Amino acid sequence: MAEAETPQARFSAIVRIVAAELAAEVCSIYVMRPGEILELFATEGLRQDAVHRTRLRVGEGIVGTVAASGQALNLPDAQNHPAFAYRAETGEEAFASMLAVPVLRGGQVLGVIAVQNRDVRLYHEDEAEALETLAMLLAELVVGLSRSGGSEQGERPRALNVTLPRVFEGVGLTPGIVLGPVLCHGARPAQATVLADDPARERDRLEAAIAEMHAGLDALVTKGIGRGSASAETRDVLEAYRLIAADAGWLARIRDSVIAGLTAEAAVERELGELRARMRRVSDAYLRERLADLEDAGGRLLDHLAGRVQAEGAAPGFILLARRLGPAELLDYHARGLAGLLLEEGSPTAHATIIARALEVPLLAGGRGAVDAAEAGEAAVLDAEEGRLILRPDSEIVYGYEAAISARAVRRAVLAESALLPPLTRDGVRISVMMNAGLLADVGHLAGSGADGIGLFRTEIAWLARGGLPDAEAEEQFYARVVEGAAGRPVLFRTIDLGGDKLLPGFPHGEEENPALGWRSLRIGLDRPAMLRRQLRALLRAAAGARTLRVMFPMVTTVEEFRAAKAMLRAETASLRRAGRAPEHVLAGAMLEVPALVWQMPALLDEADFLSIGSNDLTQFLFAADRGNARVAGRYDFLSAPMLDLLAHVAALCRAASVPVSLCGEAASRPLEALAVLGVGIRSVSMPAGAVPAVKAMVRSLDLSAFSRFLAGLRRSAAGGHSLRTEIAAWARDHGITL
Repeated sequence: MAEAETPQARFSAIVRIVAAELAAEVCSIYVMRPGEILELFATEGLRQDAVHRTRLRVGEGIVGTVAASGQALNLPDAQNHPAFAYRAETGEEAFASMLAVPVLRGGQVLGVIAVQNRDVRLYHEDEAEALETLAMLLAELVVGLSRSGGSEQGERPRALNVTLPRVFEGVGLTPGIVLGPVLCHGARPAQATVLADDPARERDRLEAAIAEMHAGLDALVTKGIGRGSASAETRDVLEAYRLIAADAGWLARIRDSVIAGLTAEAAVERELGELRARMRRVSDAYLRERLADLEDAGGRLLDHLAGRVQAEGAAPGFILLARRLGPAELLDYHARGLAGLLLEEGSPTAHATIIARALEVPLLAGGRGAVDAAEAGEAAVLDAEEGRLILRPDSEIVYGYEAAISARAVRRAVLAESALLPPLTRDGVRISVMMNAGLLADVGHLAGSGADGIGLFRTEIAWLARGGLPDAEAEEQFYARVVEGAAGRPVLFRTIDLGGDKLLPGFPHGEEENPALGWRSLRIGLDRPAMLRRQLRALLRAAAGARTLRVMFPMVTTVEEFRAAKAMLRAETASLRRAGRAPEHVLAGAMLEVPALVWQMPALLDEADFLSIGSNDLTQFLFAADRGNARVAGRYDFLSAPMLDLLAHVAALCRAASVPVSLCGEAASRPLEALAVLGVGIRSVSMPAGAVPAVKAMVRSLDLSAFSRFLAGLRRSAAGGHSLRTEIAAWARDHGITL
């Protein structure tokens, strides 16, 4: 492999050696080409004129199936396998058995190496192990092949050093705009040595690195992040991460590879490669999160083996690009000056997201392809407000964003001065502006934000941060700290909203074709009444010293579901009241997220003490558009006539029944959308703490009666369900509304 030969000569020599050493009649190497095409690059035993002619799509044939799955296939009778694809030019019809192994590097399939024999046989475990080890070595040659420009056929290199700007779309999970140089996570030097000269020494190096990794994680957990109320959740996340990093399974597999003759680094890389390949086939959000944590731990182990406790990177103010990121790595990067973060596989409940929110680091999820397209040190703009990353922006884009950032800084300073002023419109209407929360860190922002209270407390976020169900005492103490932190302001506790993209470890969610429409939220609580009643009991005990406890149930679809949940709350209240451990008043509310509930409003309003509209789910269910799918998420506008008509209808019914109604979700956090919500008759909105000052400023600049009249006329004249955004924005601009 190290000889100064052409790539073709080296690959041809390798297949001859492997065929001889494994007593195989055929050895072939397929290399991945652009367009996910596998090209036969070298063979011993098949027809030589098939080299560079035989090509398979990924997923086609046994070789294509191995490339698609990232896993080896050991077949005693390959021709009878359902994936077998006949290629007459190869002459392989004479061979029965086949062992095919993917060539992996960094979780990416670069090719496939396969051996074949005429006899029907299952290849021995030692033979498979040898071929997998060889595949690791081949990966470096295949990468070199791509960089050198391809085969003798004169193909161009797979990647060119482009300098044009590129835009990657995503979803902002933590708001903010950042300009800075790019740093790509996981860009560690390739391992030059794969086979160990001294296995005993490699075992000692590995054990020392494992001990150092665990000691570093222990110190990280002990220290937390030193940010007051945020440390409770981050400590839970890090505790869960530490348990994953200490798991005996993955470490045992690495030790076995070292015993088999790999260097410690190669053994870790092999385990990481298998993890990444496995991750591509896992759709379960929780399992992907656990695999991401294992990948993070493996990267830390490689750093300790190389003496890099913290990977080298850019100067403070950098934007980190990563496919996945564990919580410990995120804290390391933050300590070195992390300014913004893009996670190609980020999710709202991922451990890294929870930490980023606590650290107030702008975070963009999505942007597939950004990590591969970026070079370390290149300039970029991360806009987590509009949901995009601009790589290599031109001077005009940079100038525009610099001006926007400067204006935002001035605006924040102005808003901070008026944040504590009451949200009273110019015509004297008092609006309730609340904030959303899910962590104790969020509660700490309540007083400074100027919010009237917490209009949505997501109780499941803390459970997800812990990595499992808390014990009853810890849960009660957590809610008590939330009530205490609110200092008498109202808090609307939403009961567990699991399912969909929020999966709890150890909880039997099962596979679902449409998880957003499946077994989730209140449906889980009603089917697992012991779990829901335990949470209600903890909430009641935590609020025992308070005047009022407000509990709302998520994703109510029928009035009967709400009645069943409310009956549980009443039963627990009666039991604790006899023991003197219940609050004075207990109010039960429903979240309106499912459109079917709109046609049950009279019966619901007879039962509910208050109503909260969840704008995120209601919008996606109303328009049948997955909010996490970039292709359709922006197709249907919240400021369209159908949505505003629905909100106006609900507001009128609630007003007639004297039932308070509020709107929470992303829509309320944007002043223009919040303006429309107020215009249809809703007088209470809830949003992230950072959005409260801007919405309050909008309220104080608004003549609500004048705008309500304008919006009613606009809705009457609207036809075809189109967006009213342009007209609403023009009215606001003409009337000096602060947006």
